[in-house]
Amino acid sequence: MCRVVRDSVSAALCVVIVDDHPLFRAGLRAALESAGDITVVAEAETAAAAPEVVAAHRPDLVIMDLTLPDGSGIEATRRIVAETTGVPVLVLTMSDDDGSLLAAMRAGAGGYLVKGAARDEVLHAVRTVAAGGAVFGAQTAVRLTALLAGSAQRDDERLFPELTARECEVLDLLARGLDNRHIARRLFLAEKTVRNHITHIFEKLHVGSRAEAVARARDFGLGAD
Repeated sequence: MCRVVRDSVSAALCVVIVDDHPLFRAGLRAALESAGDITVVAEAETAAAAPEVVAAHRPDLVIMDLTLPDGSGIEATRRIVAETTGVPVLVLTMSDDDGSLLAAMRAGAGGYLVKGAARDEVLHAVRTVAAGGAVFGAQTAVRLTALLAGSAQRDDERLFPELTARECEVLDLLARGLDNRHIARRLFLAEKTVRNHITHIFEKLHVGSRAEAVARARDFGLGAD
């Protein structure tokens, strides 16, 4: 683990910030380092760069935004958790929906705060998650408890509330790699009906291809065995 020695006595927590907004990163860095026991050792602007930066610096914590220019912070979180064992991730994002919350937890994030949280709340979360704890905003914790108490089908519907239950089923099978013919057989539907469902899924999720839909679904945990 990266540890920055201060005064040869104590050590500061090393943090990597992943966010594509320079002004936000600068403000967050200043807020963290003003605490005296936290130092920002590196920053990343993209999902692709994040795992490499984390592997190079081995920080005590990663602060992760979910909306990045080249992809999802959820996938970046999943890679960091899988590839750099022991480096926890705290999500700090504008995304305040159930789908993002549940997907981040499934990806291995140890905490979830919405941007706009008070400085003291962010500092508490950084220290707690870096120490192996879990931190969520008050309302987020209540929602997470309700989400985890639901059935798998209800979870999928919460992940994509704009989709019908049947469309969630089709999207999950898409993410599992099934083609239209096999989806039709699995769900006892006509292939034309499956094609119609897929068209509606594309429209509702604002994606332009099957690959984009699959990537979006897998980001949110669909398609897993």
